[in-house]
Amino acid sequence: MTPEFHRIRRLPPYVFEEVNRLKAKARARGDDIIDFGMGNPDMPTPKHIVDKLVETVQDPKAHRYSASRGIQGLRKAIAAYYARRFEVKLNPDSEVIATLGSKEGFANLAQAISAPGDVILVPNPAYPIHAFGFILAGAVIRHVPATSPEEFLSRLDQAARHSVPTPSAVVVSYPSNPTAQVVGLDFYKEILAFAERRDLLILSDLAYAEIYFDGNPPPSMLQVPGAKSRTIEFNSLSKTYAMPGWRMGFAAGSERLVSALSRIKSYLDYGAFTPVQVAAAAALNGPQDCVDEIRATYKARRDVLCDAMGRAGWEIPVPPASMFAWAPIPAALSHVGSLEFSKMLLEHAKVAVAPGLGFGEYGEGHVRIALVENEQRIRQAARNVKKFLAQFGSNSAASPAKADASS
Repeated sequence: MTPEFHRIRRLPPYVFEEVNRLKAKARARGDDIIDFGMGNPDMPTPKHIVDKLVETVQDPKAHRYSASRGIQGLRKAIAAYYARRFEVKLNPDSEVIATLGSKEGFANLAQAISAPGDVILVPNPAYPIHAFGFILAGAVIRHVPATSPEEFLSRLDQAARHSVPTPSAVVVSYPSNPTAQVVGLDFYKEILAFAERRDLLILSDLAYAEIYFDGNPPPSMLQVPGAKSRTIEFNSLSKTYAMPGWRMGFAAGSERLVSALSRIKSYLDYGAFTPVQVAAAAALNGPQDCVDEIRATYKARRDVLCDAMGRAGWEIPVPPASMFAWAPIPAALSHVGSLEFSKMLLEHAKVAVAPGLGFGEYGEGHVRIALVENEQRIRQAARNVKKFLAQFGSNSAASPAKADASS
């Protein structure tokens, strides 16, 4: 048998693939699946952003190769956003770069700053690219338990002490995907102090900065005095402006890190299609009431989800931010694990969720629910879950096989 290619061998089986396969099979049978599995915003992109795209695409010059670092107008808009939102001053020519979504930027930065064998401190559970971007680059991941921000902070020194060679970077991501947890500036100050003691780079993922509900807007790592010299922060227009398919993100911070990312990208791409970049600048510079409306929609869905599922017998903690709920598996079924629970939920309740194990070993015992279905569909999902729990959740000793045999 032909062996797997080297980089492919470094990637474990994709946990979500089994659920996705079953979801496709169920839909092929004609089942109506209520899909909370993928964080794929379902709301339309605001009209003024689409209008700017349409206007710009009429110009034949806009169809030529673009700039891999991002057109100047977009980089200026990103710098203006940081000044307005965080009171952080950035040089758009040296401290800002446009990316093809934050995921691409993160993965390419991993290629730029890590060598085979380098150790990177990554929270667990976490968005998969935070680890696998570096794994693909040949680095070694030191997983730091992050079931809460406090746990993550308390375990960092231990993780650094027991890593050989010494870690070169630490990843932080708040509001968190998948846990929806948030932090304040004091947390970031402690991260900076830790990074200075260990001489580490800081990679901050701030993709959900504008999706928050019950408190102050989430801060930026770059707001901490002195952080910019060793920090690069990633963001995305996907969630803020309901632009997931546009693949438009950006990174900002350390001139050295932005330059490294720019150098890698210059060999790999010519940047996003220019009309997309012009429209992205219009999103950042234009009226922000659309962001308020998108945020309000997610909040309404969050409230309906937690209330309806609670009535159905599944208590889900209310997320303070992001477009996700991080839901413990109901106690009566906790023994089956997150992957098996997700499969059971799909088969018997016609509800798709993401198993927590897919976000790392410390995600086990939870599933992630994306707020990407409307309120009517959320209520229908809760009715389905109520029937499912009545059938399978009453006997904590029941195994999935026994449950299937009794159905």
